[in-house]
Amino acid sequence: MKVSPKTLKWALRFYPPLFFQRIWVQKFSSDFKSVEVKILKSIFNTNYNKTIFGGTIFSASDPFYALLFDQIFRKKGYKTRVWLKSAHIQYLKPGNTHLYFKISISDEDIAEAEHQLKTVGKFVKALPISITNKKGEVCAVVSNEVYVRNLYQGEHHTIAY
Repeated sequence: MKVSPKTLKWALRFYPPLFFQRIWVQKFSSDFKSVEVKILKSIFNTNYNKTIFGGTIFSASDPFYALLFDQIFRKKGYKTRVWLKSAHIQYLKPGNTHLYFKISISDEDIAEAEHQLKTVGKFVKALPISITNKKGEVCAVVSNEVYVRNLYQGEHHTIAY
């Protein structure tokens, strides 16, 4: 479904899997080419070592590339199915404070994806996320492999769509 950046931001802020882990969407750009996210350190996501759970950090990185690509291609008039195909995380420092990340999709990535959708019917690419603390130090690096598929006429809808 096409939504405005403001509507999607607020919907995700109160989406239970993100809300209870204190994953807070700060801003979507008006063209859905970027998103800024904050992981709030709280009693709900702090581990025995008083740092943010690794699972919370990993969960925070999960939905955003798929959401961005989905909205970009919906606005272009495509009917697509988008999801995170695989992910890999490397923890570099403990998350002792709130954590932050910004995801940006370049015009080149969009053009490459659109070309692949028109020729092959799908686009698969691993894209990076650097998660930093308040000081700007990188605490985790994530590689998310996004899968975008052009849905052709005649495909049956699933319960999720």
